[in-house]
Amino acid sequence: MPNPKHPSHEVEIKRLNRIAGQIEGVKNMVEEGRYCPEILSQLRAVRSAVKGIETEILRRHLSSCVASAMQGGDKASRLKSIEEVTRLFSKFDE
Repeated sequence: MPNPKHPSHEVEIKRLNRIAGQIEGVKNMVEEGRYCPEILSQLRAVRSAVKGIETEILRRHLSSCVASAMQGGDKASRLKSIEEVTRLFSKFDE
């Protein structure tokens, strides 16, 4: 059950299901011994799709959760949100 304090990401389910299908397709390609560049091309497509979802969820988090903490929270919760966002952005380079 979704947490009412956080934005819903239900809209991403269709995209996640598509990615799951892509992953299954890549698995089949590996099992069939397909040509490496074909597999790599499909993996790049999966990576791009995941990045798109990641970006959208981050945007939603910033515009909802973080914005709310900045507007209504006390100093400690604002600082906690800033630290959290900083950690998130540092992980995006990995």
